[in-house]
Amino acid sequence: MSRFVVISGCSGGGKSTLLAELQARGYHVVEEPGRRVVKRELENGGNALPWTDGAAFARRTIEVALSDREAVGEQPGWVFFDRGLIDASSALEHLTGEPALQLLSRSPSFSEA
Repeated sequence: MSRFVVISGCSGGGKSTLLAELQARGYHVVEEPGRRVVKRELENGGNALPWTDGAAFARRTIEVALSDREAVGEQPGWVFFDRGLIDASSALEHLTGEPALQLLSRSPSFSEA
């Protein structure tokens, strides 16, 4: 049985509120990768931003999400992710036509979750 849960949905749908409550109750929560990518890109003058280069942003977000998944592999108990691989892969597929979701479903990191 998987202990990993991805919370996904539209902006303003209550994801952050739910995740804050889960964290307050002692669960491990992983911050949204996209927000971290935006922060780093702005700090470093990069352009892998959703409003500048959406495909580069999606690829970078996928990298961060995969790294997050690996980092919590040994974390005991339930782990809740604020968005993640599915969102970024869907965005990349939508923007480029690349079969990101199909490739993701064959990834050992994803299938072991």
